[in-house]
Amino acid sequence: MELGLYTFGETTADTATGVVISAEERFANLMEEVELADQVGLDVFGIGEHHRPDFAASAPAVLLAAAAMRSKRIRLTSAVTVLSSDDPVRVFQEFTTVDLLSGGRAEILAGRGSFIESFPLFGYDLNDYDSLFAEKLELLLKIREQTTISWQGEHRAPLNRQSIYPRPVQQPLPVWVGVGGNPQSVIRAGTLGLPMALAIIGGEPARFKPLVDLYREAARRAGHDPAKLPVSINSHGYIADDSRKAADAIFPYYADVMGRIGRERGWPPLSRGQFEASISPTGSDFVGDPQKVIDKILYEHELFKHDRFLLKFSMGSIPHARMMRSIELFGTVVAPAVRKALTGSADILSALPLS
Repeated sequence: MELGLYTFGETTADTATGVVISAEERFANLMEEVELADQVGLDVFGIGEHHRPDFAASAPAVLLAAAAMRSKRIRLTSAVTVLSSDDPVRVFQEFTTVDLLSGGRAEILAGRGSFIESFPLFGYDLNDYDSLFAEKLELLLKIREQTTISWQGEHRAPLNRQSIYPRPVQQPLPVWVGVGGNPQSVIRAGTLGLPMALAIIGGEPARFKPLVDLYREAARRAGHDPAKLPVSINSHGYIADDSRKAADAIFPYYADVMGRIGRERGWPPLSRGQFEASISPTGSDFVGDPQKVIDKILYEHELFKHDRFLLKFSMGSIPHARMMRSIELFGTVVAPAVRKALTGSADILSALPLS
């Protein structure tokens, strides 16, 4: 299993001091976090796209290009690229540039977006929310297959035998589809034969298993081999040396983020009891000491048999030193233990007789 991190580049107030981190400082810290993640052996680092005052990362490809210069082996992905409100030609060119700078480590995680600010910002109608994504994903996939293309759609000017450069190191440039709990999105990813990243940021993970099963069945029905299509589970979390201290440290930041988003969407404030349920062994959030996080990753692997796990380690503007310690523990303690456990399971299964 690949193990990694993702972030939106939070620029919120520290709940202890009230100090708001600047975008400049956040980006400087982000480069140190990427560098450390690479050094401790994590596999993937993702940066999301948002257009809000509380998230500084509005241009993931630019940040990932900078990260390419600060890392050697870690894969670099968006988390997500809001393809519905972007231009597939530019998305392909930007991530091809990251791929070339990184020696073939770039990926695109395309999604419809969990926030809607980018739609009016770039002049798109929210009534076209789904059709925009479907059409632009189709164009993106065509661009990665052919250098010179002709294409016509509803939401973008047509292309008439136009060539798109540069071309990436990887052939093809990896494109994943990011989904939440929408069955139609899951079916689309499977039908297209694209890797799927499922965000589980609330509720019990076991309730999401039917979506992963649906994805694999849709892929099979479309003529794809589900065994060759990676699945990623993306969730929130925070790792510290002691589980109780980890929960106490992260809760104010987590409650602040969820409370702010909740006020926009009509949700009630997050209670400590709800938080404790979310970090329980069968909850959605990965908060605790390394062993607790190891156990939960392995528990979810039993559910989903997924190929990648990404941890959103930056819930709110947690102090940089704490985030660095969390990354260190993930890379040096959690990741090796998970890999060893899963490799051991695979070895045992391969040694069993077939009949």
